[in-house]
Amino acid sequence: MNTFRFINIRKTGVLFIPLFFFSVVLFTACDNDEKQGDAYFEIEEAPTGFTVGANGGESPKYVVRSNRSWQVLAQEENDWVRAFPNEGDDDGIFRFIVQENRTINKRIANFSFIVGGAEQPMLFRIEQQENIPFIKIDKGDEGVNIPAAGGQAVINIDANVDWEYSIVGDNWLESHKREGEKIIIVASQNIDAERELTLRLTSPSESDLAAEIVITQSSVSVILEEDFNWLAYGNAIPYETSGEKVYGGWTEAEKARGWSSTPVETAADKFEQLCYARQGFVKLGKTNWGGDLISPKLEKIEGTANVKVTFKAAGYISAGGAVDDTILKIEILGAGSSVTTEIDVKDNIPNNRAQDAEGRVNDIWDPARAYSFVITGATSETQIKFLGRDYDLNGVGQGKNRIFLDDIKVELIFD
Repeated sequence: MNTFRFINIRKTGVLFIPLFFFSVVLFTACDNDEKQGDAYFEIEEAPTGFTVGANGGESPKYVVRSNRSWQVLAQEENDWVRAFPNEGDDDGIFRFIVQENRTINKRIANFSFIVGGAEQPMLFRIEQQENIPFIKIDKGDEGVNIPAAGGQAVINIDANVDWEYSIVGDNWLESHKREGEKIIIVASQNIDAERELTLRLTSPSESDLAAEIVITQSSVSVILEEDFNWLAYGNAIPYETSGEKVYGGWTEAEKARGWSSTPVETAADKFEQLCYARQGFVKLGKTNWGGDLISPKLEKIEGTANVKVTFKAAGYISAGGAVDDTILKIEILGAGSSVTTEIDVKDNIPNNRAQDAEGRVNDIWDPARAYSFVITGATSETQIKFLGRDYDLNGVGQGKNRIFLDDIKVELIFD
């Protein structure tokens, strides 16, 4: 009689796997290696590196031929050049992306190639040319204007060398100092004629390098001056309207500066103040509806006076080049009157997208393009209203009459 012995696998916790399973796995792995063959890796045309200018950019596309996974690794840590993509399987394409070199020194980076886990006996060398020494002053060509009432101005500096500044001319500033890459100046009230000075920047290490900006302070005759630089919404490009802020969404601090806008009923029980804040300027109106901007009262006038109003205005153009109607209405609120009640800004239209792409420049904020008019009999209760044609533009002209406004100045006229 045969005796059978049973082994209780569940109780012992021992797992028995047939030997033939390992044979199958080993055979499969060997079979894959045989199909893949010996490892190989090459870059078509066998480049060993490239040179790029200070502005940076992208290298040509490099075609990889390989039968293994591969990686492109920097030999030294850097933050100015990278491979994209930096890895792949078998055949593929990659390139190098190089950032701008702001320094006055040439720089070099080396990359190696890891194929199937093994480093290859080749290096790829990237050389980037040095930049020229520079000192740039933000809005240096425009200069800085400080109102007669005084105030602070911040001047931003962009430089790739060490720099220092000095004041050329009569120093009437209350204070000035450098903080990092900017200069902060403060002026007290000007009770006399317009005055100016020059800030000059030089580099101790580059004796031939210099930059200047003119600082001007208006005379006491200026009773209102507004550049809207405290508004920072949306885009500075006129046709890019995303992100702009309608007057109702302005902060209380922004509204407290005294500028206001008339509520317009654009739908049943819906009233909107259609003045939009942008990057240091405002836009009046939207499609089918006009908007206005009303100045603070001219509180600095004592008694009755004649004043000159100067401002910059431009019509609206879409990205595709469609121009709105361009009528700007002028209305005097409170005391005073103006012969000028309407201005057509058709001769001051911004670039559209195609013009920007062509590198064309149409500077709508050029001081030479400013408009002006005179108010007679103004008092401390006088206000100025700028309106884009009318409030309800449905069926009026194109139904669109958006206007950009900036740099509004009111000054006394002396006989």
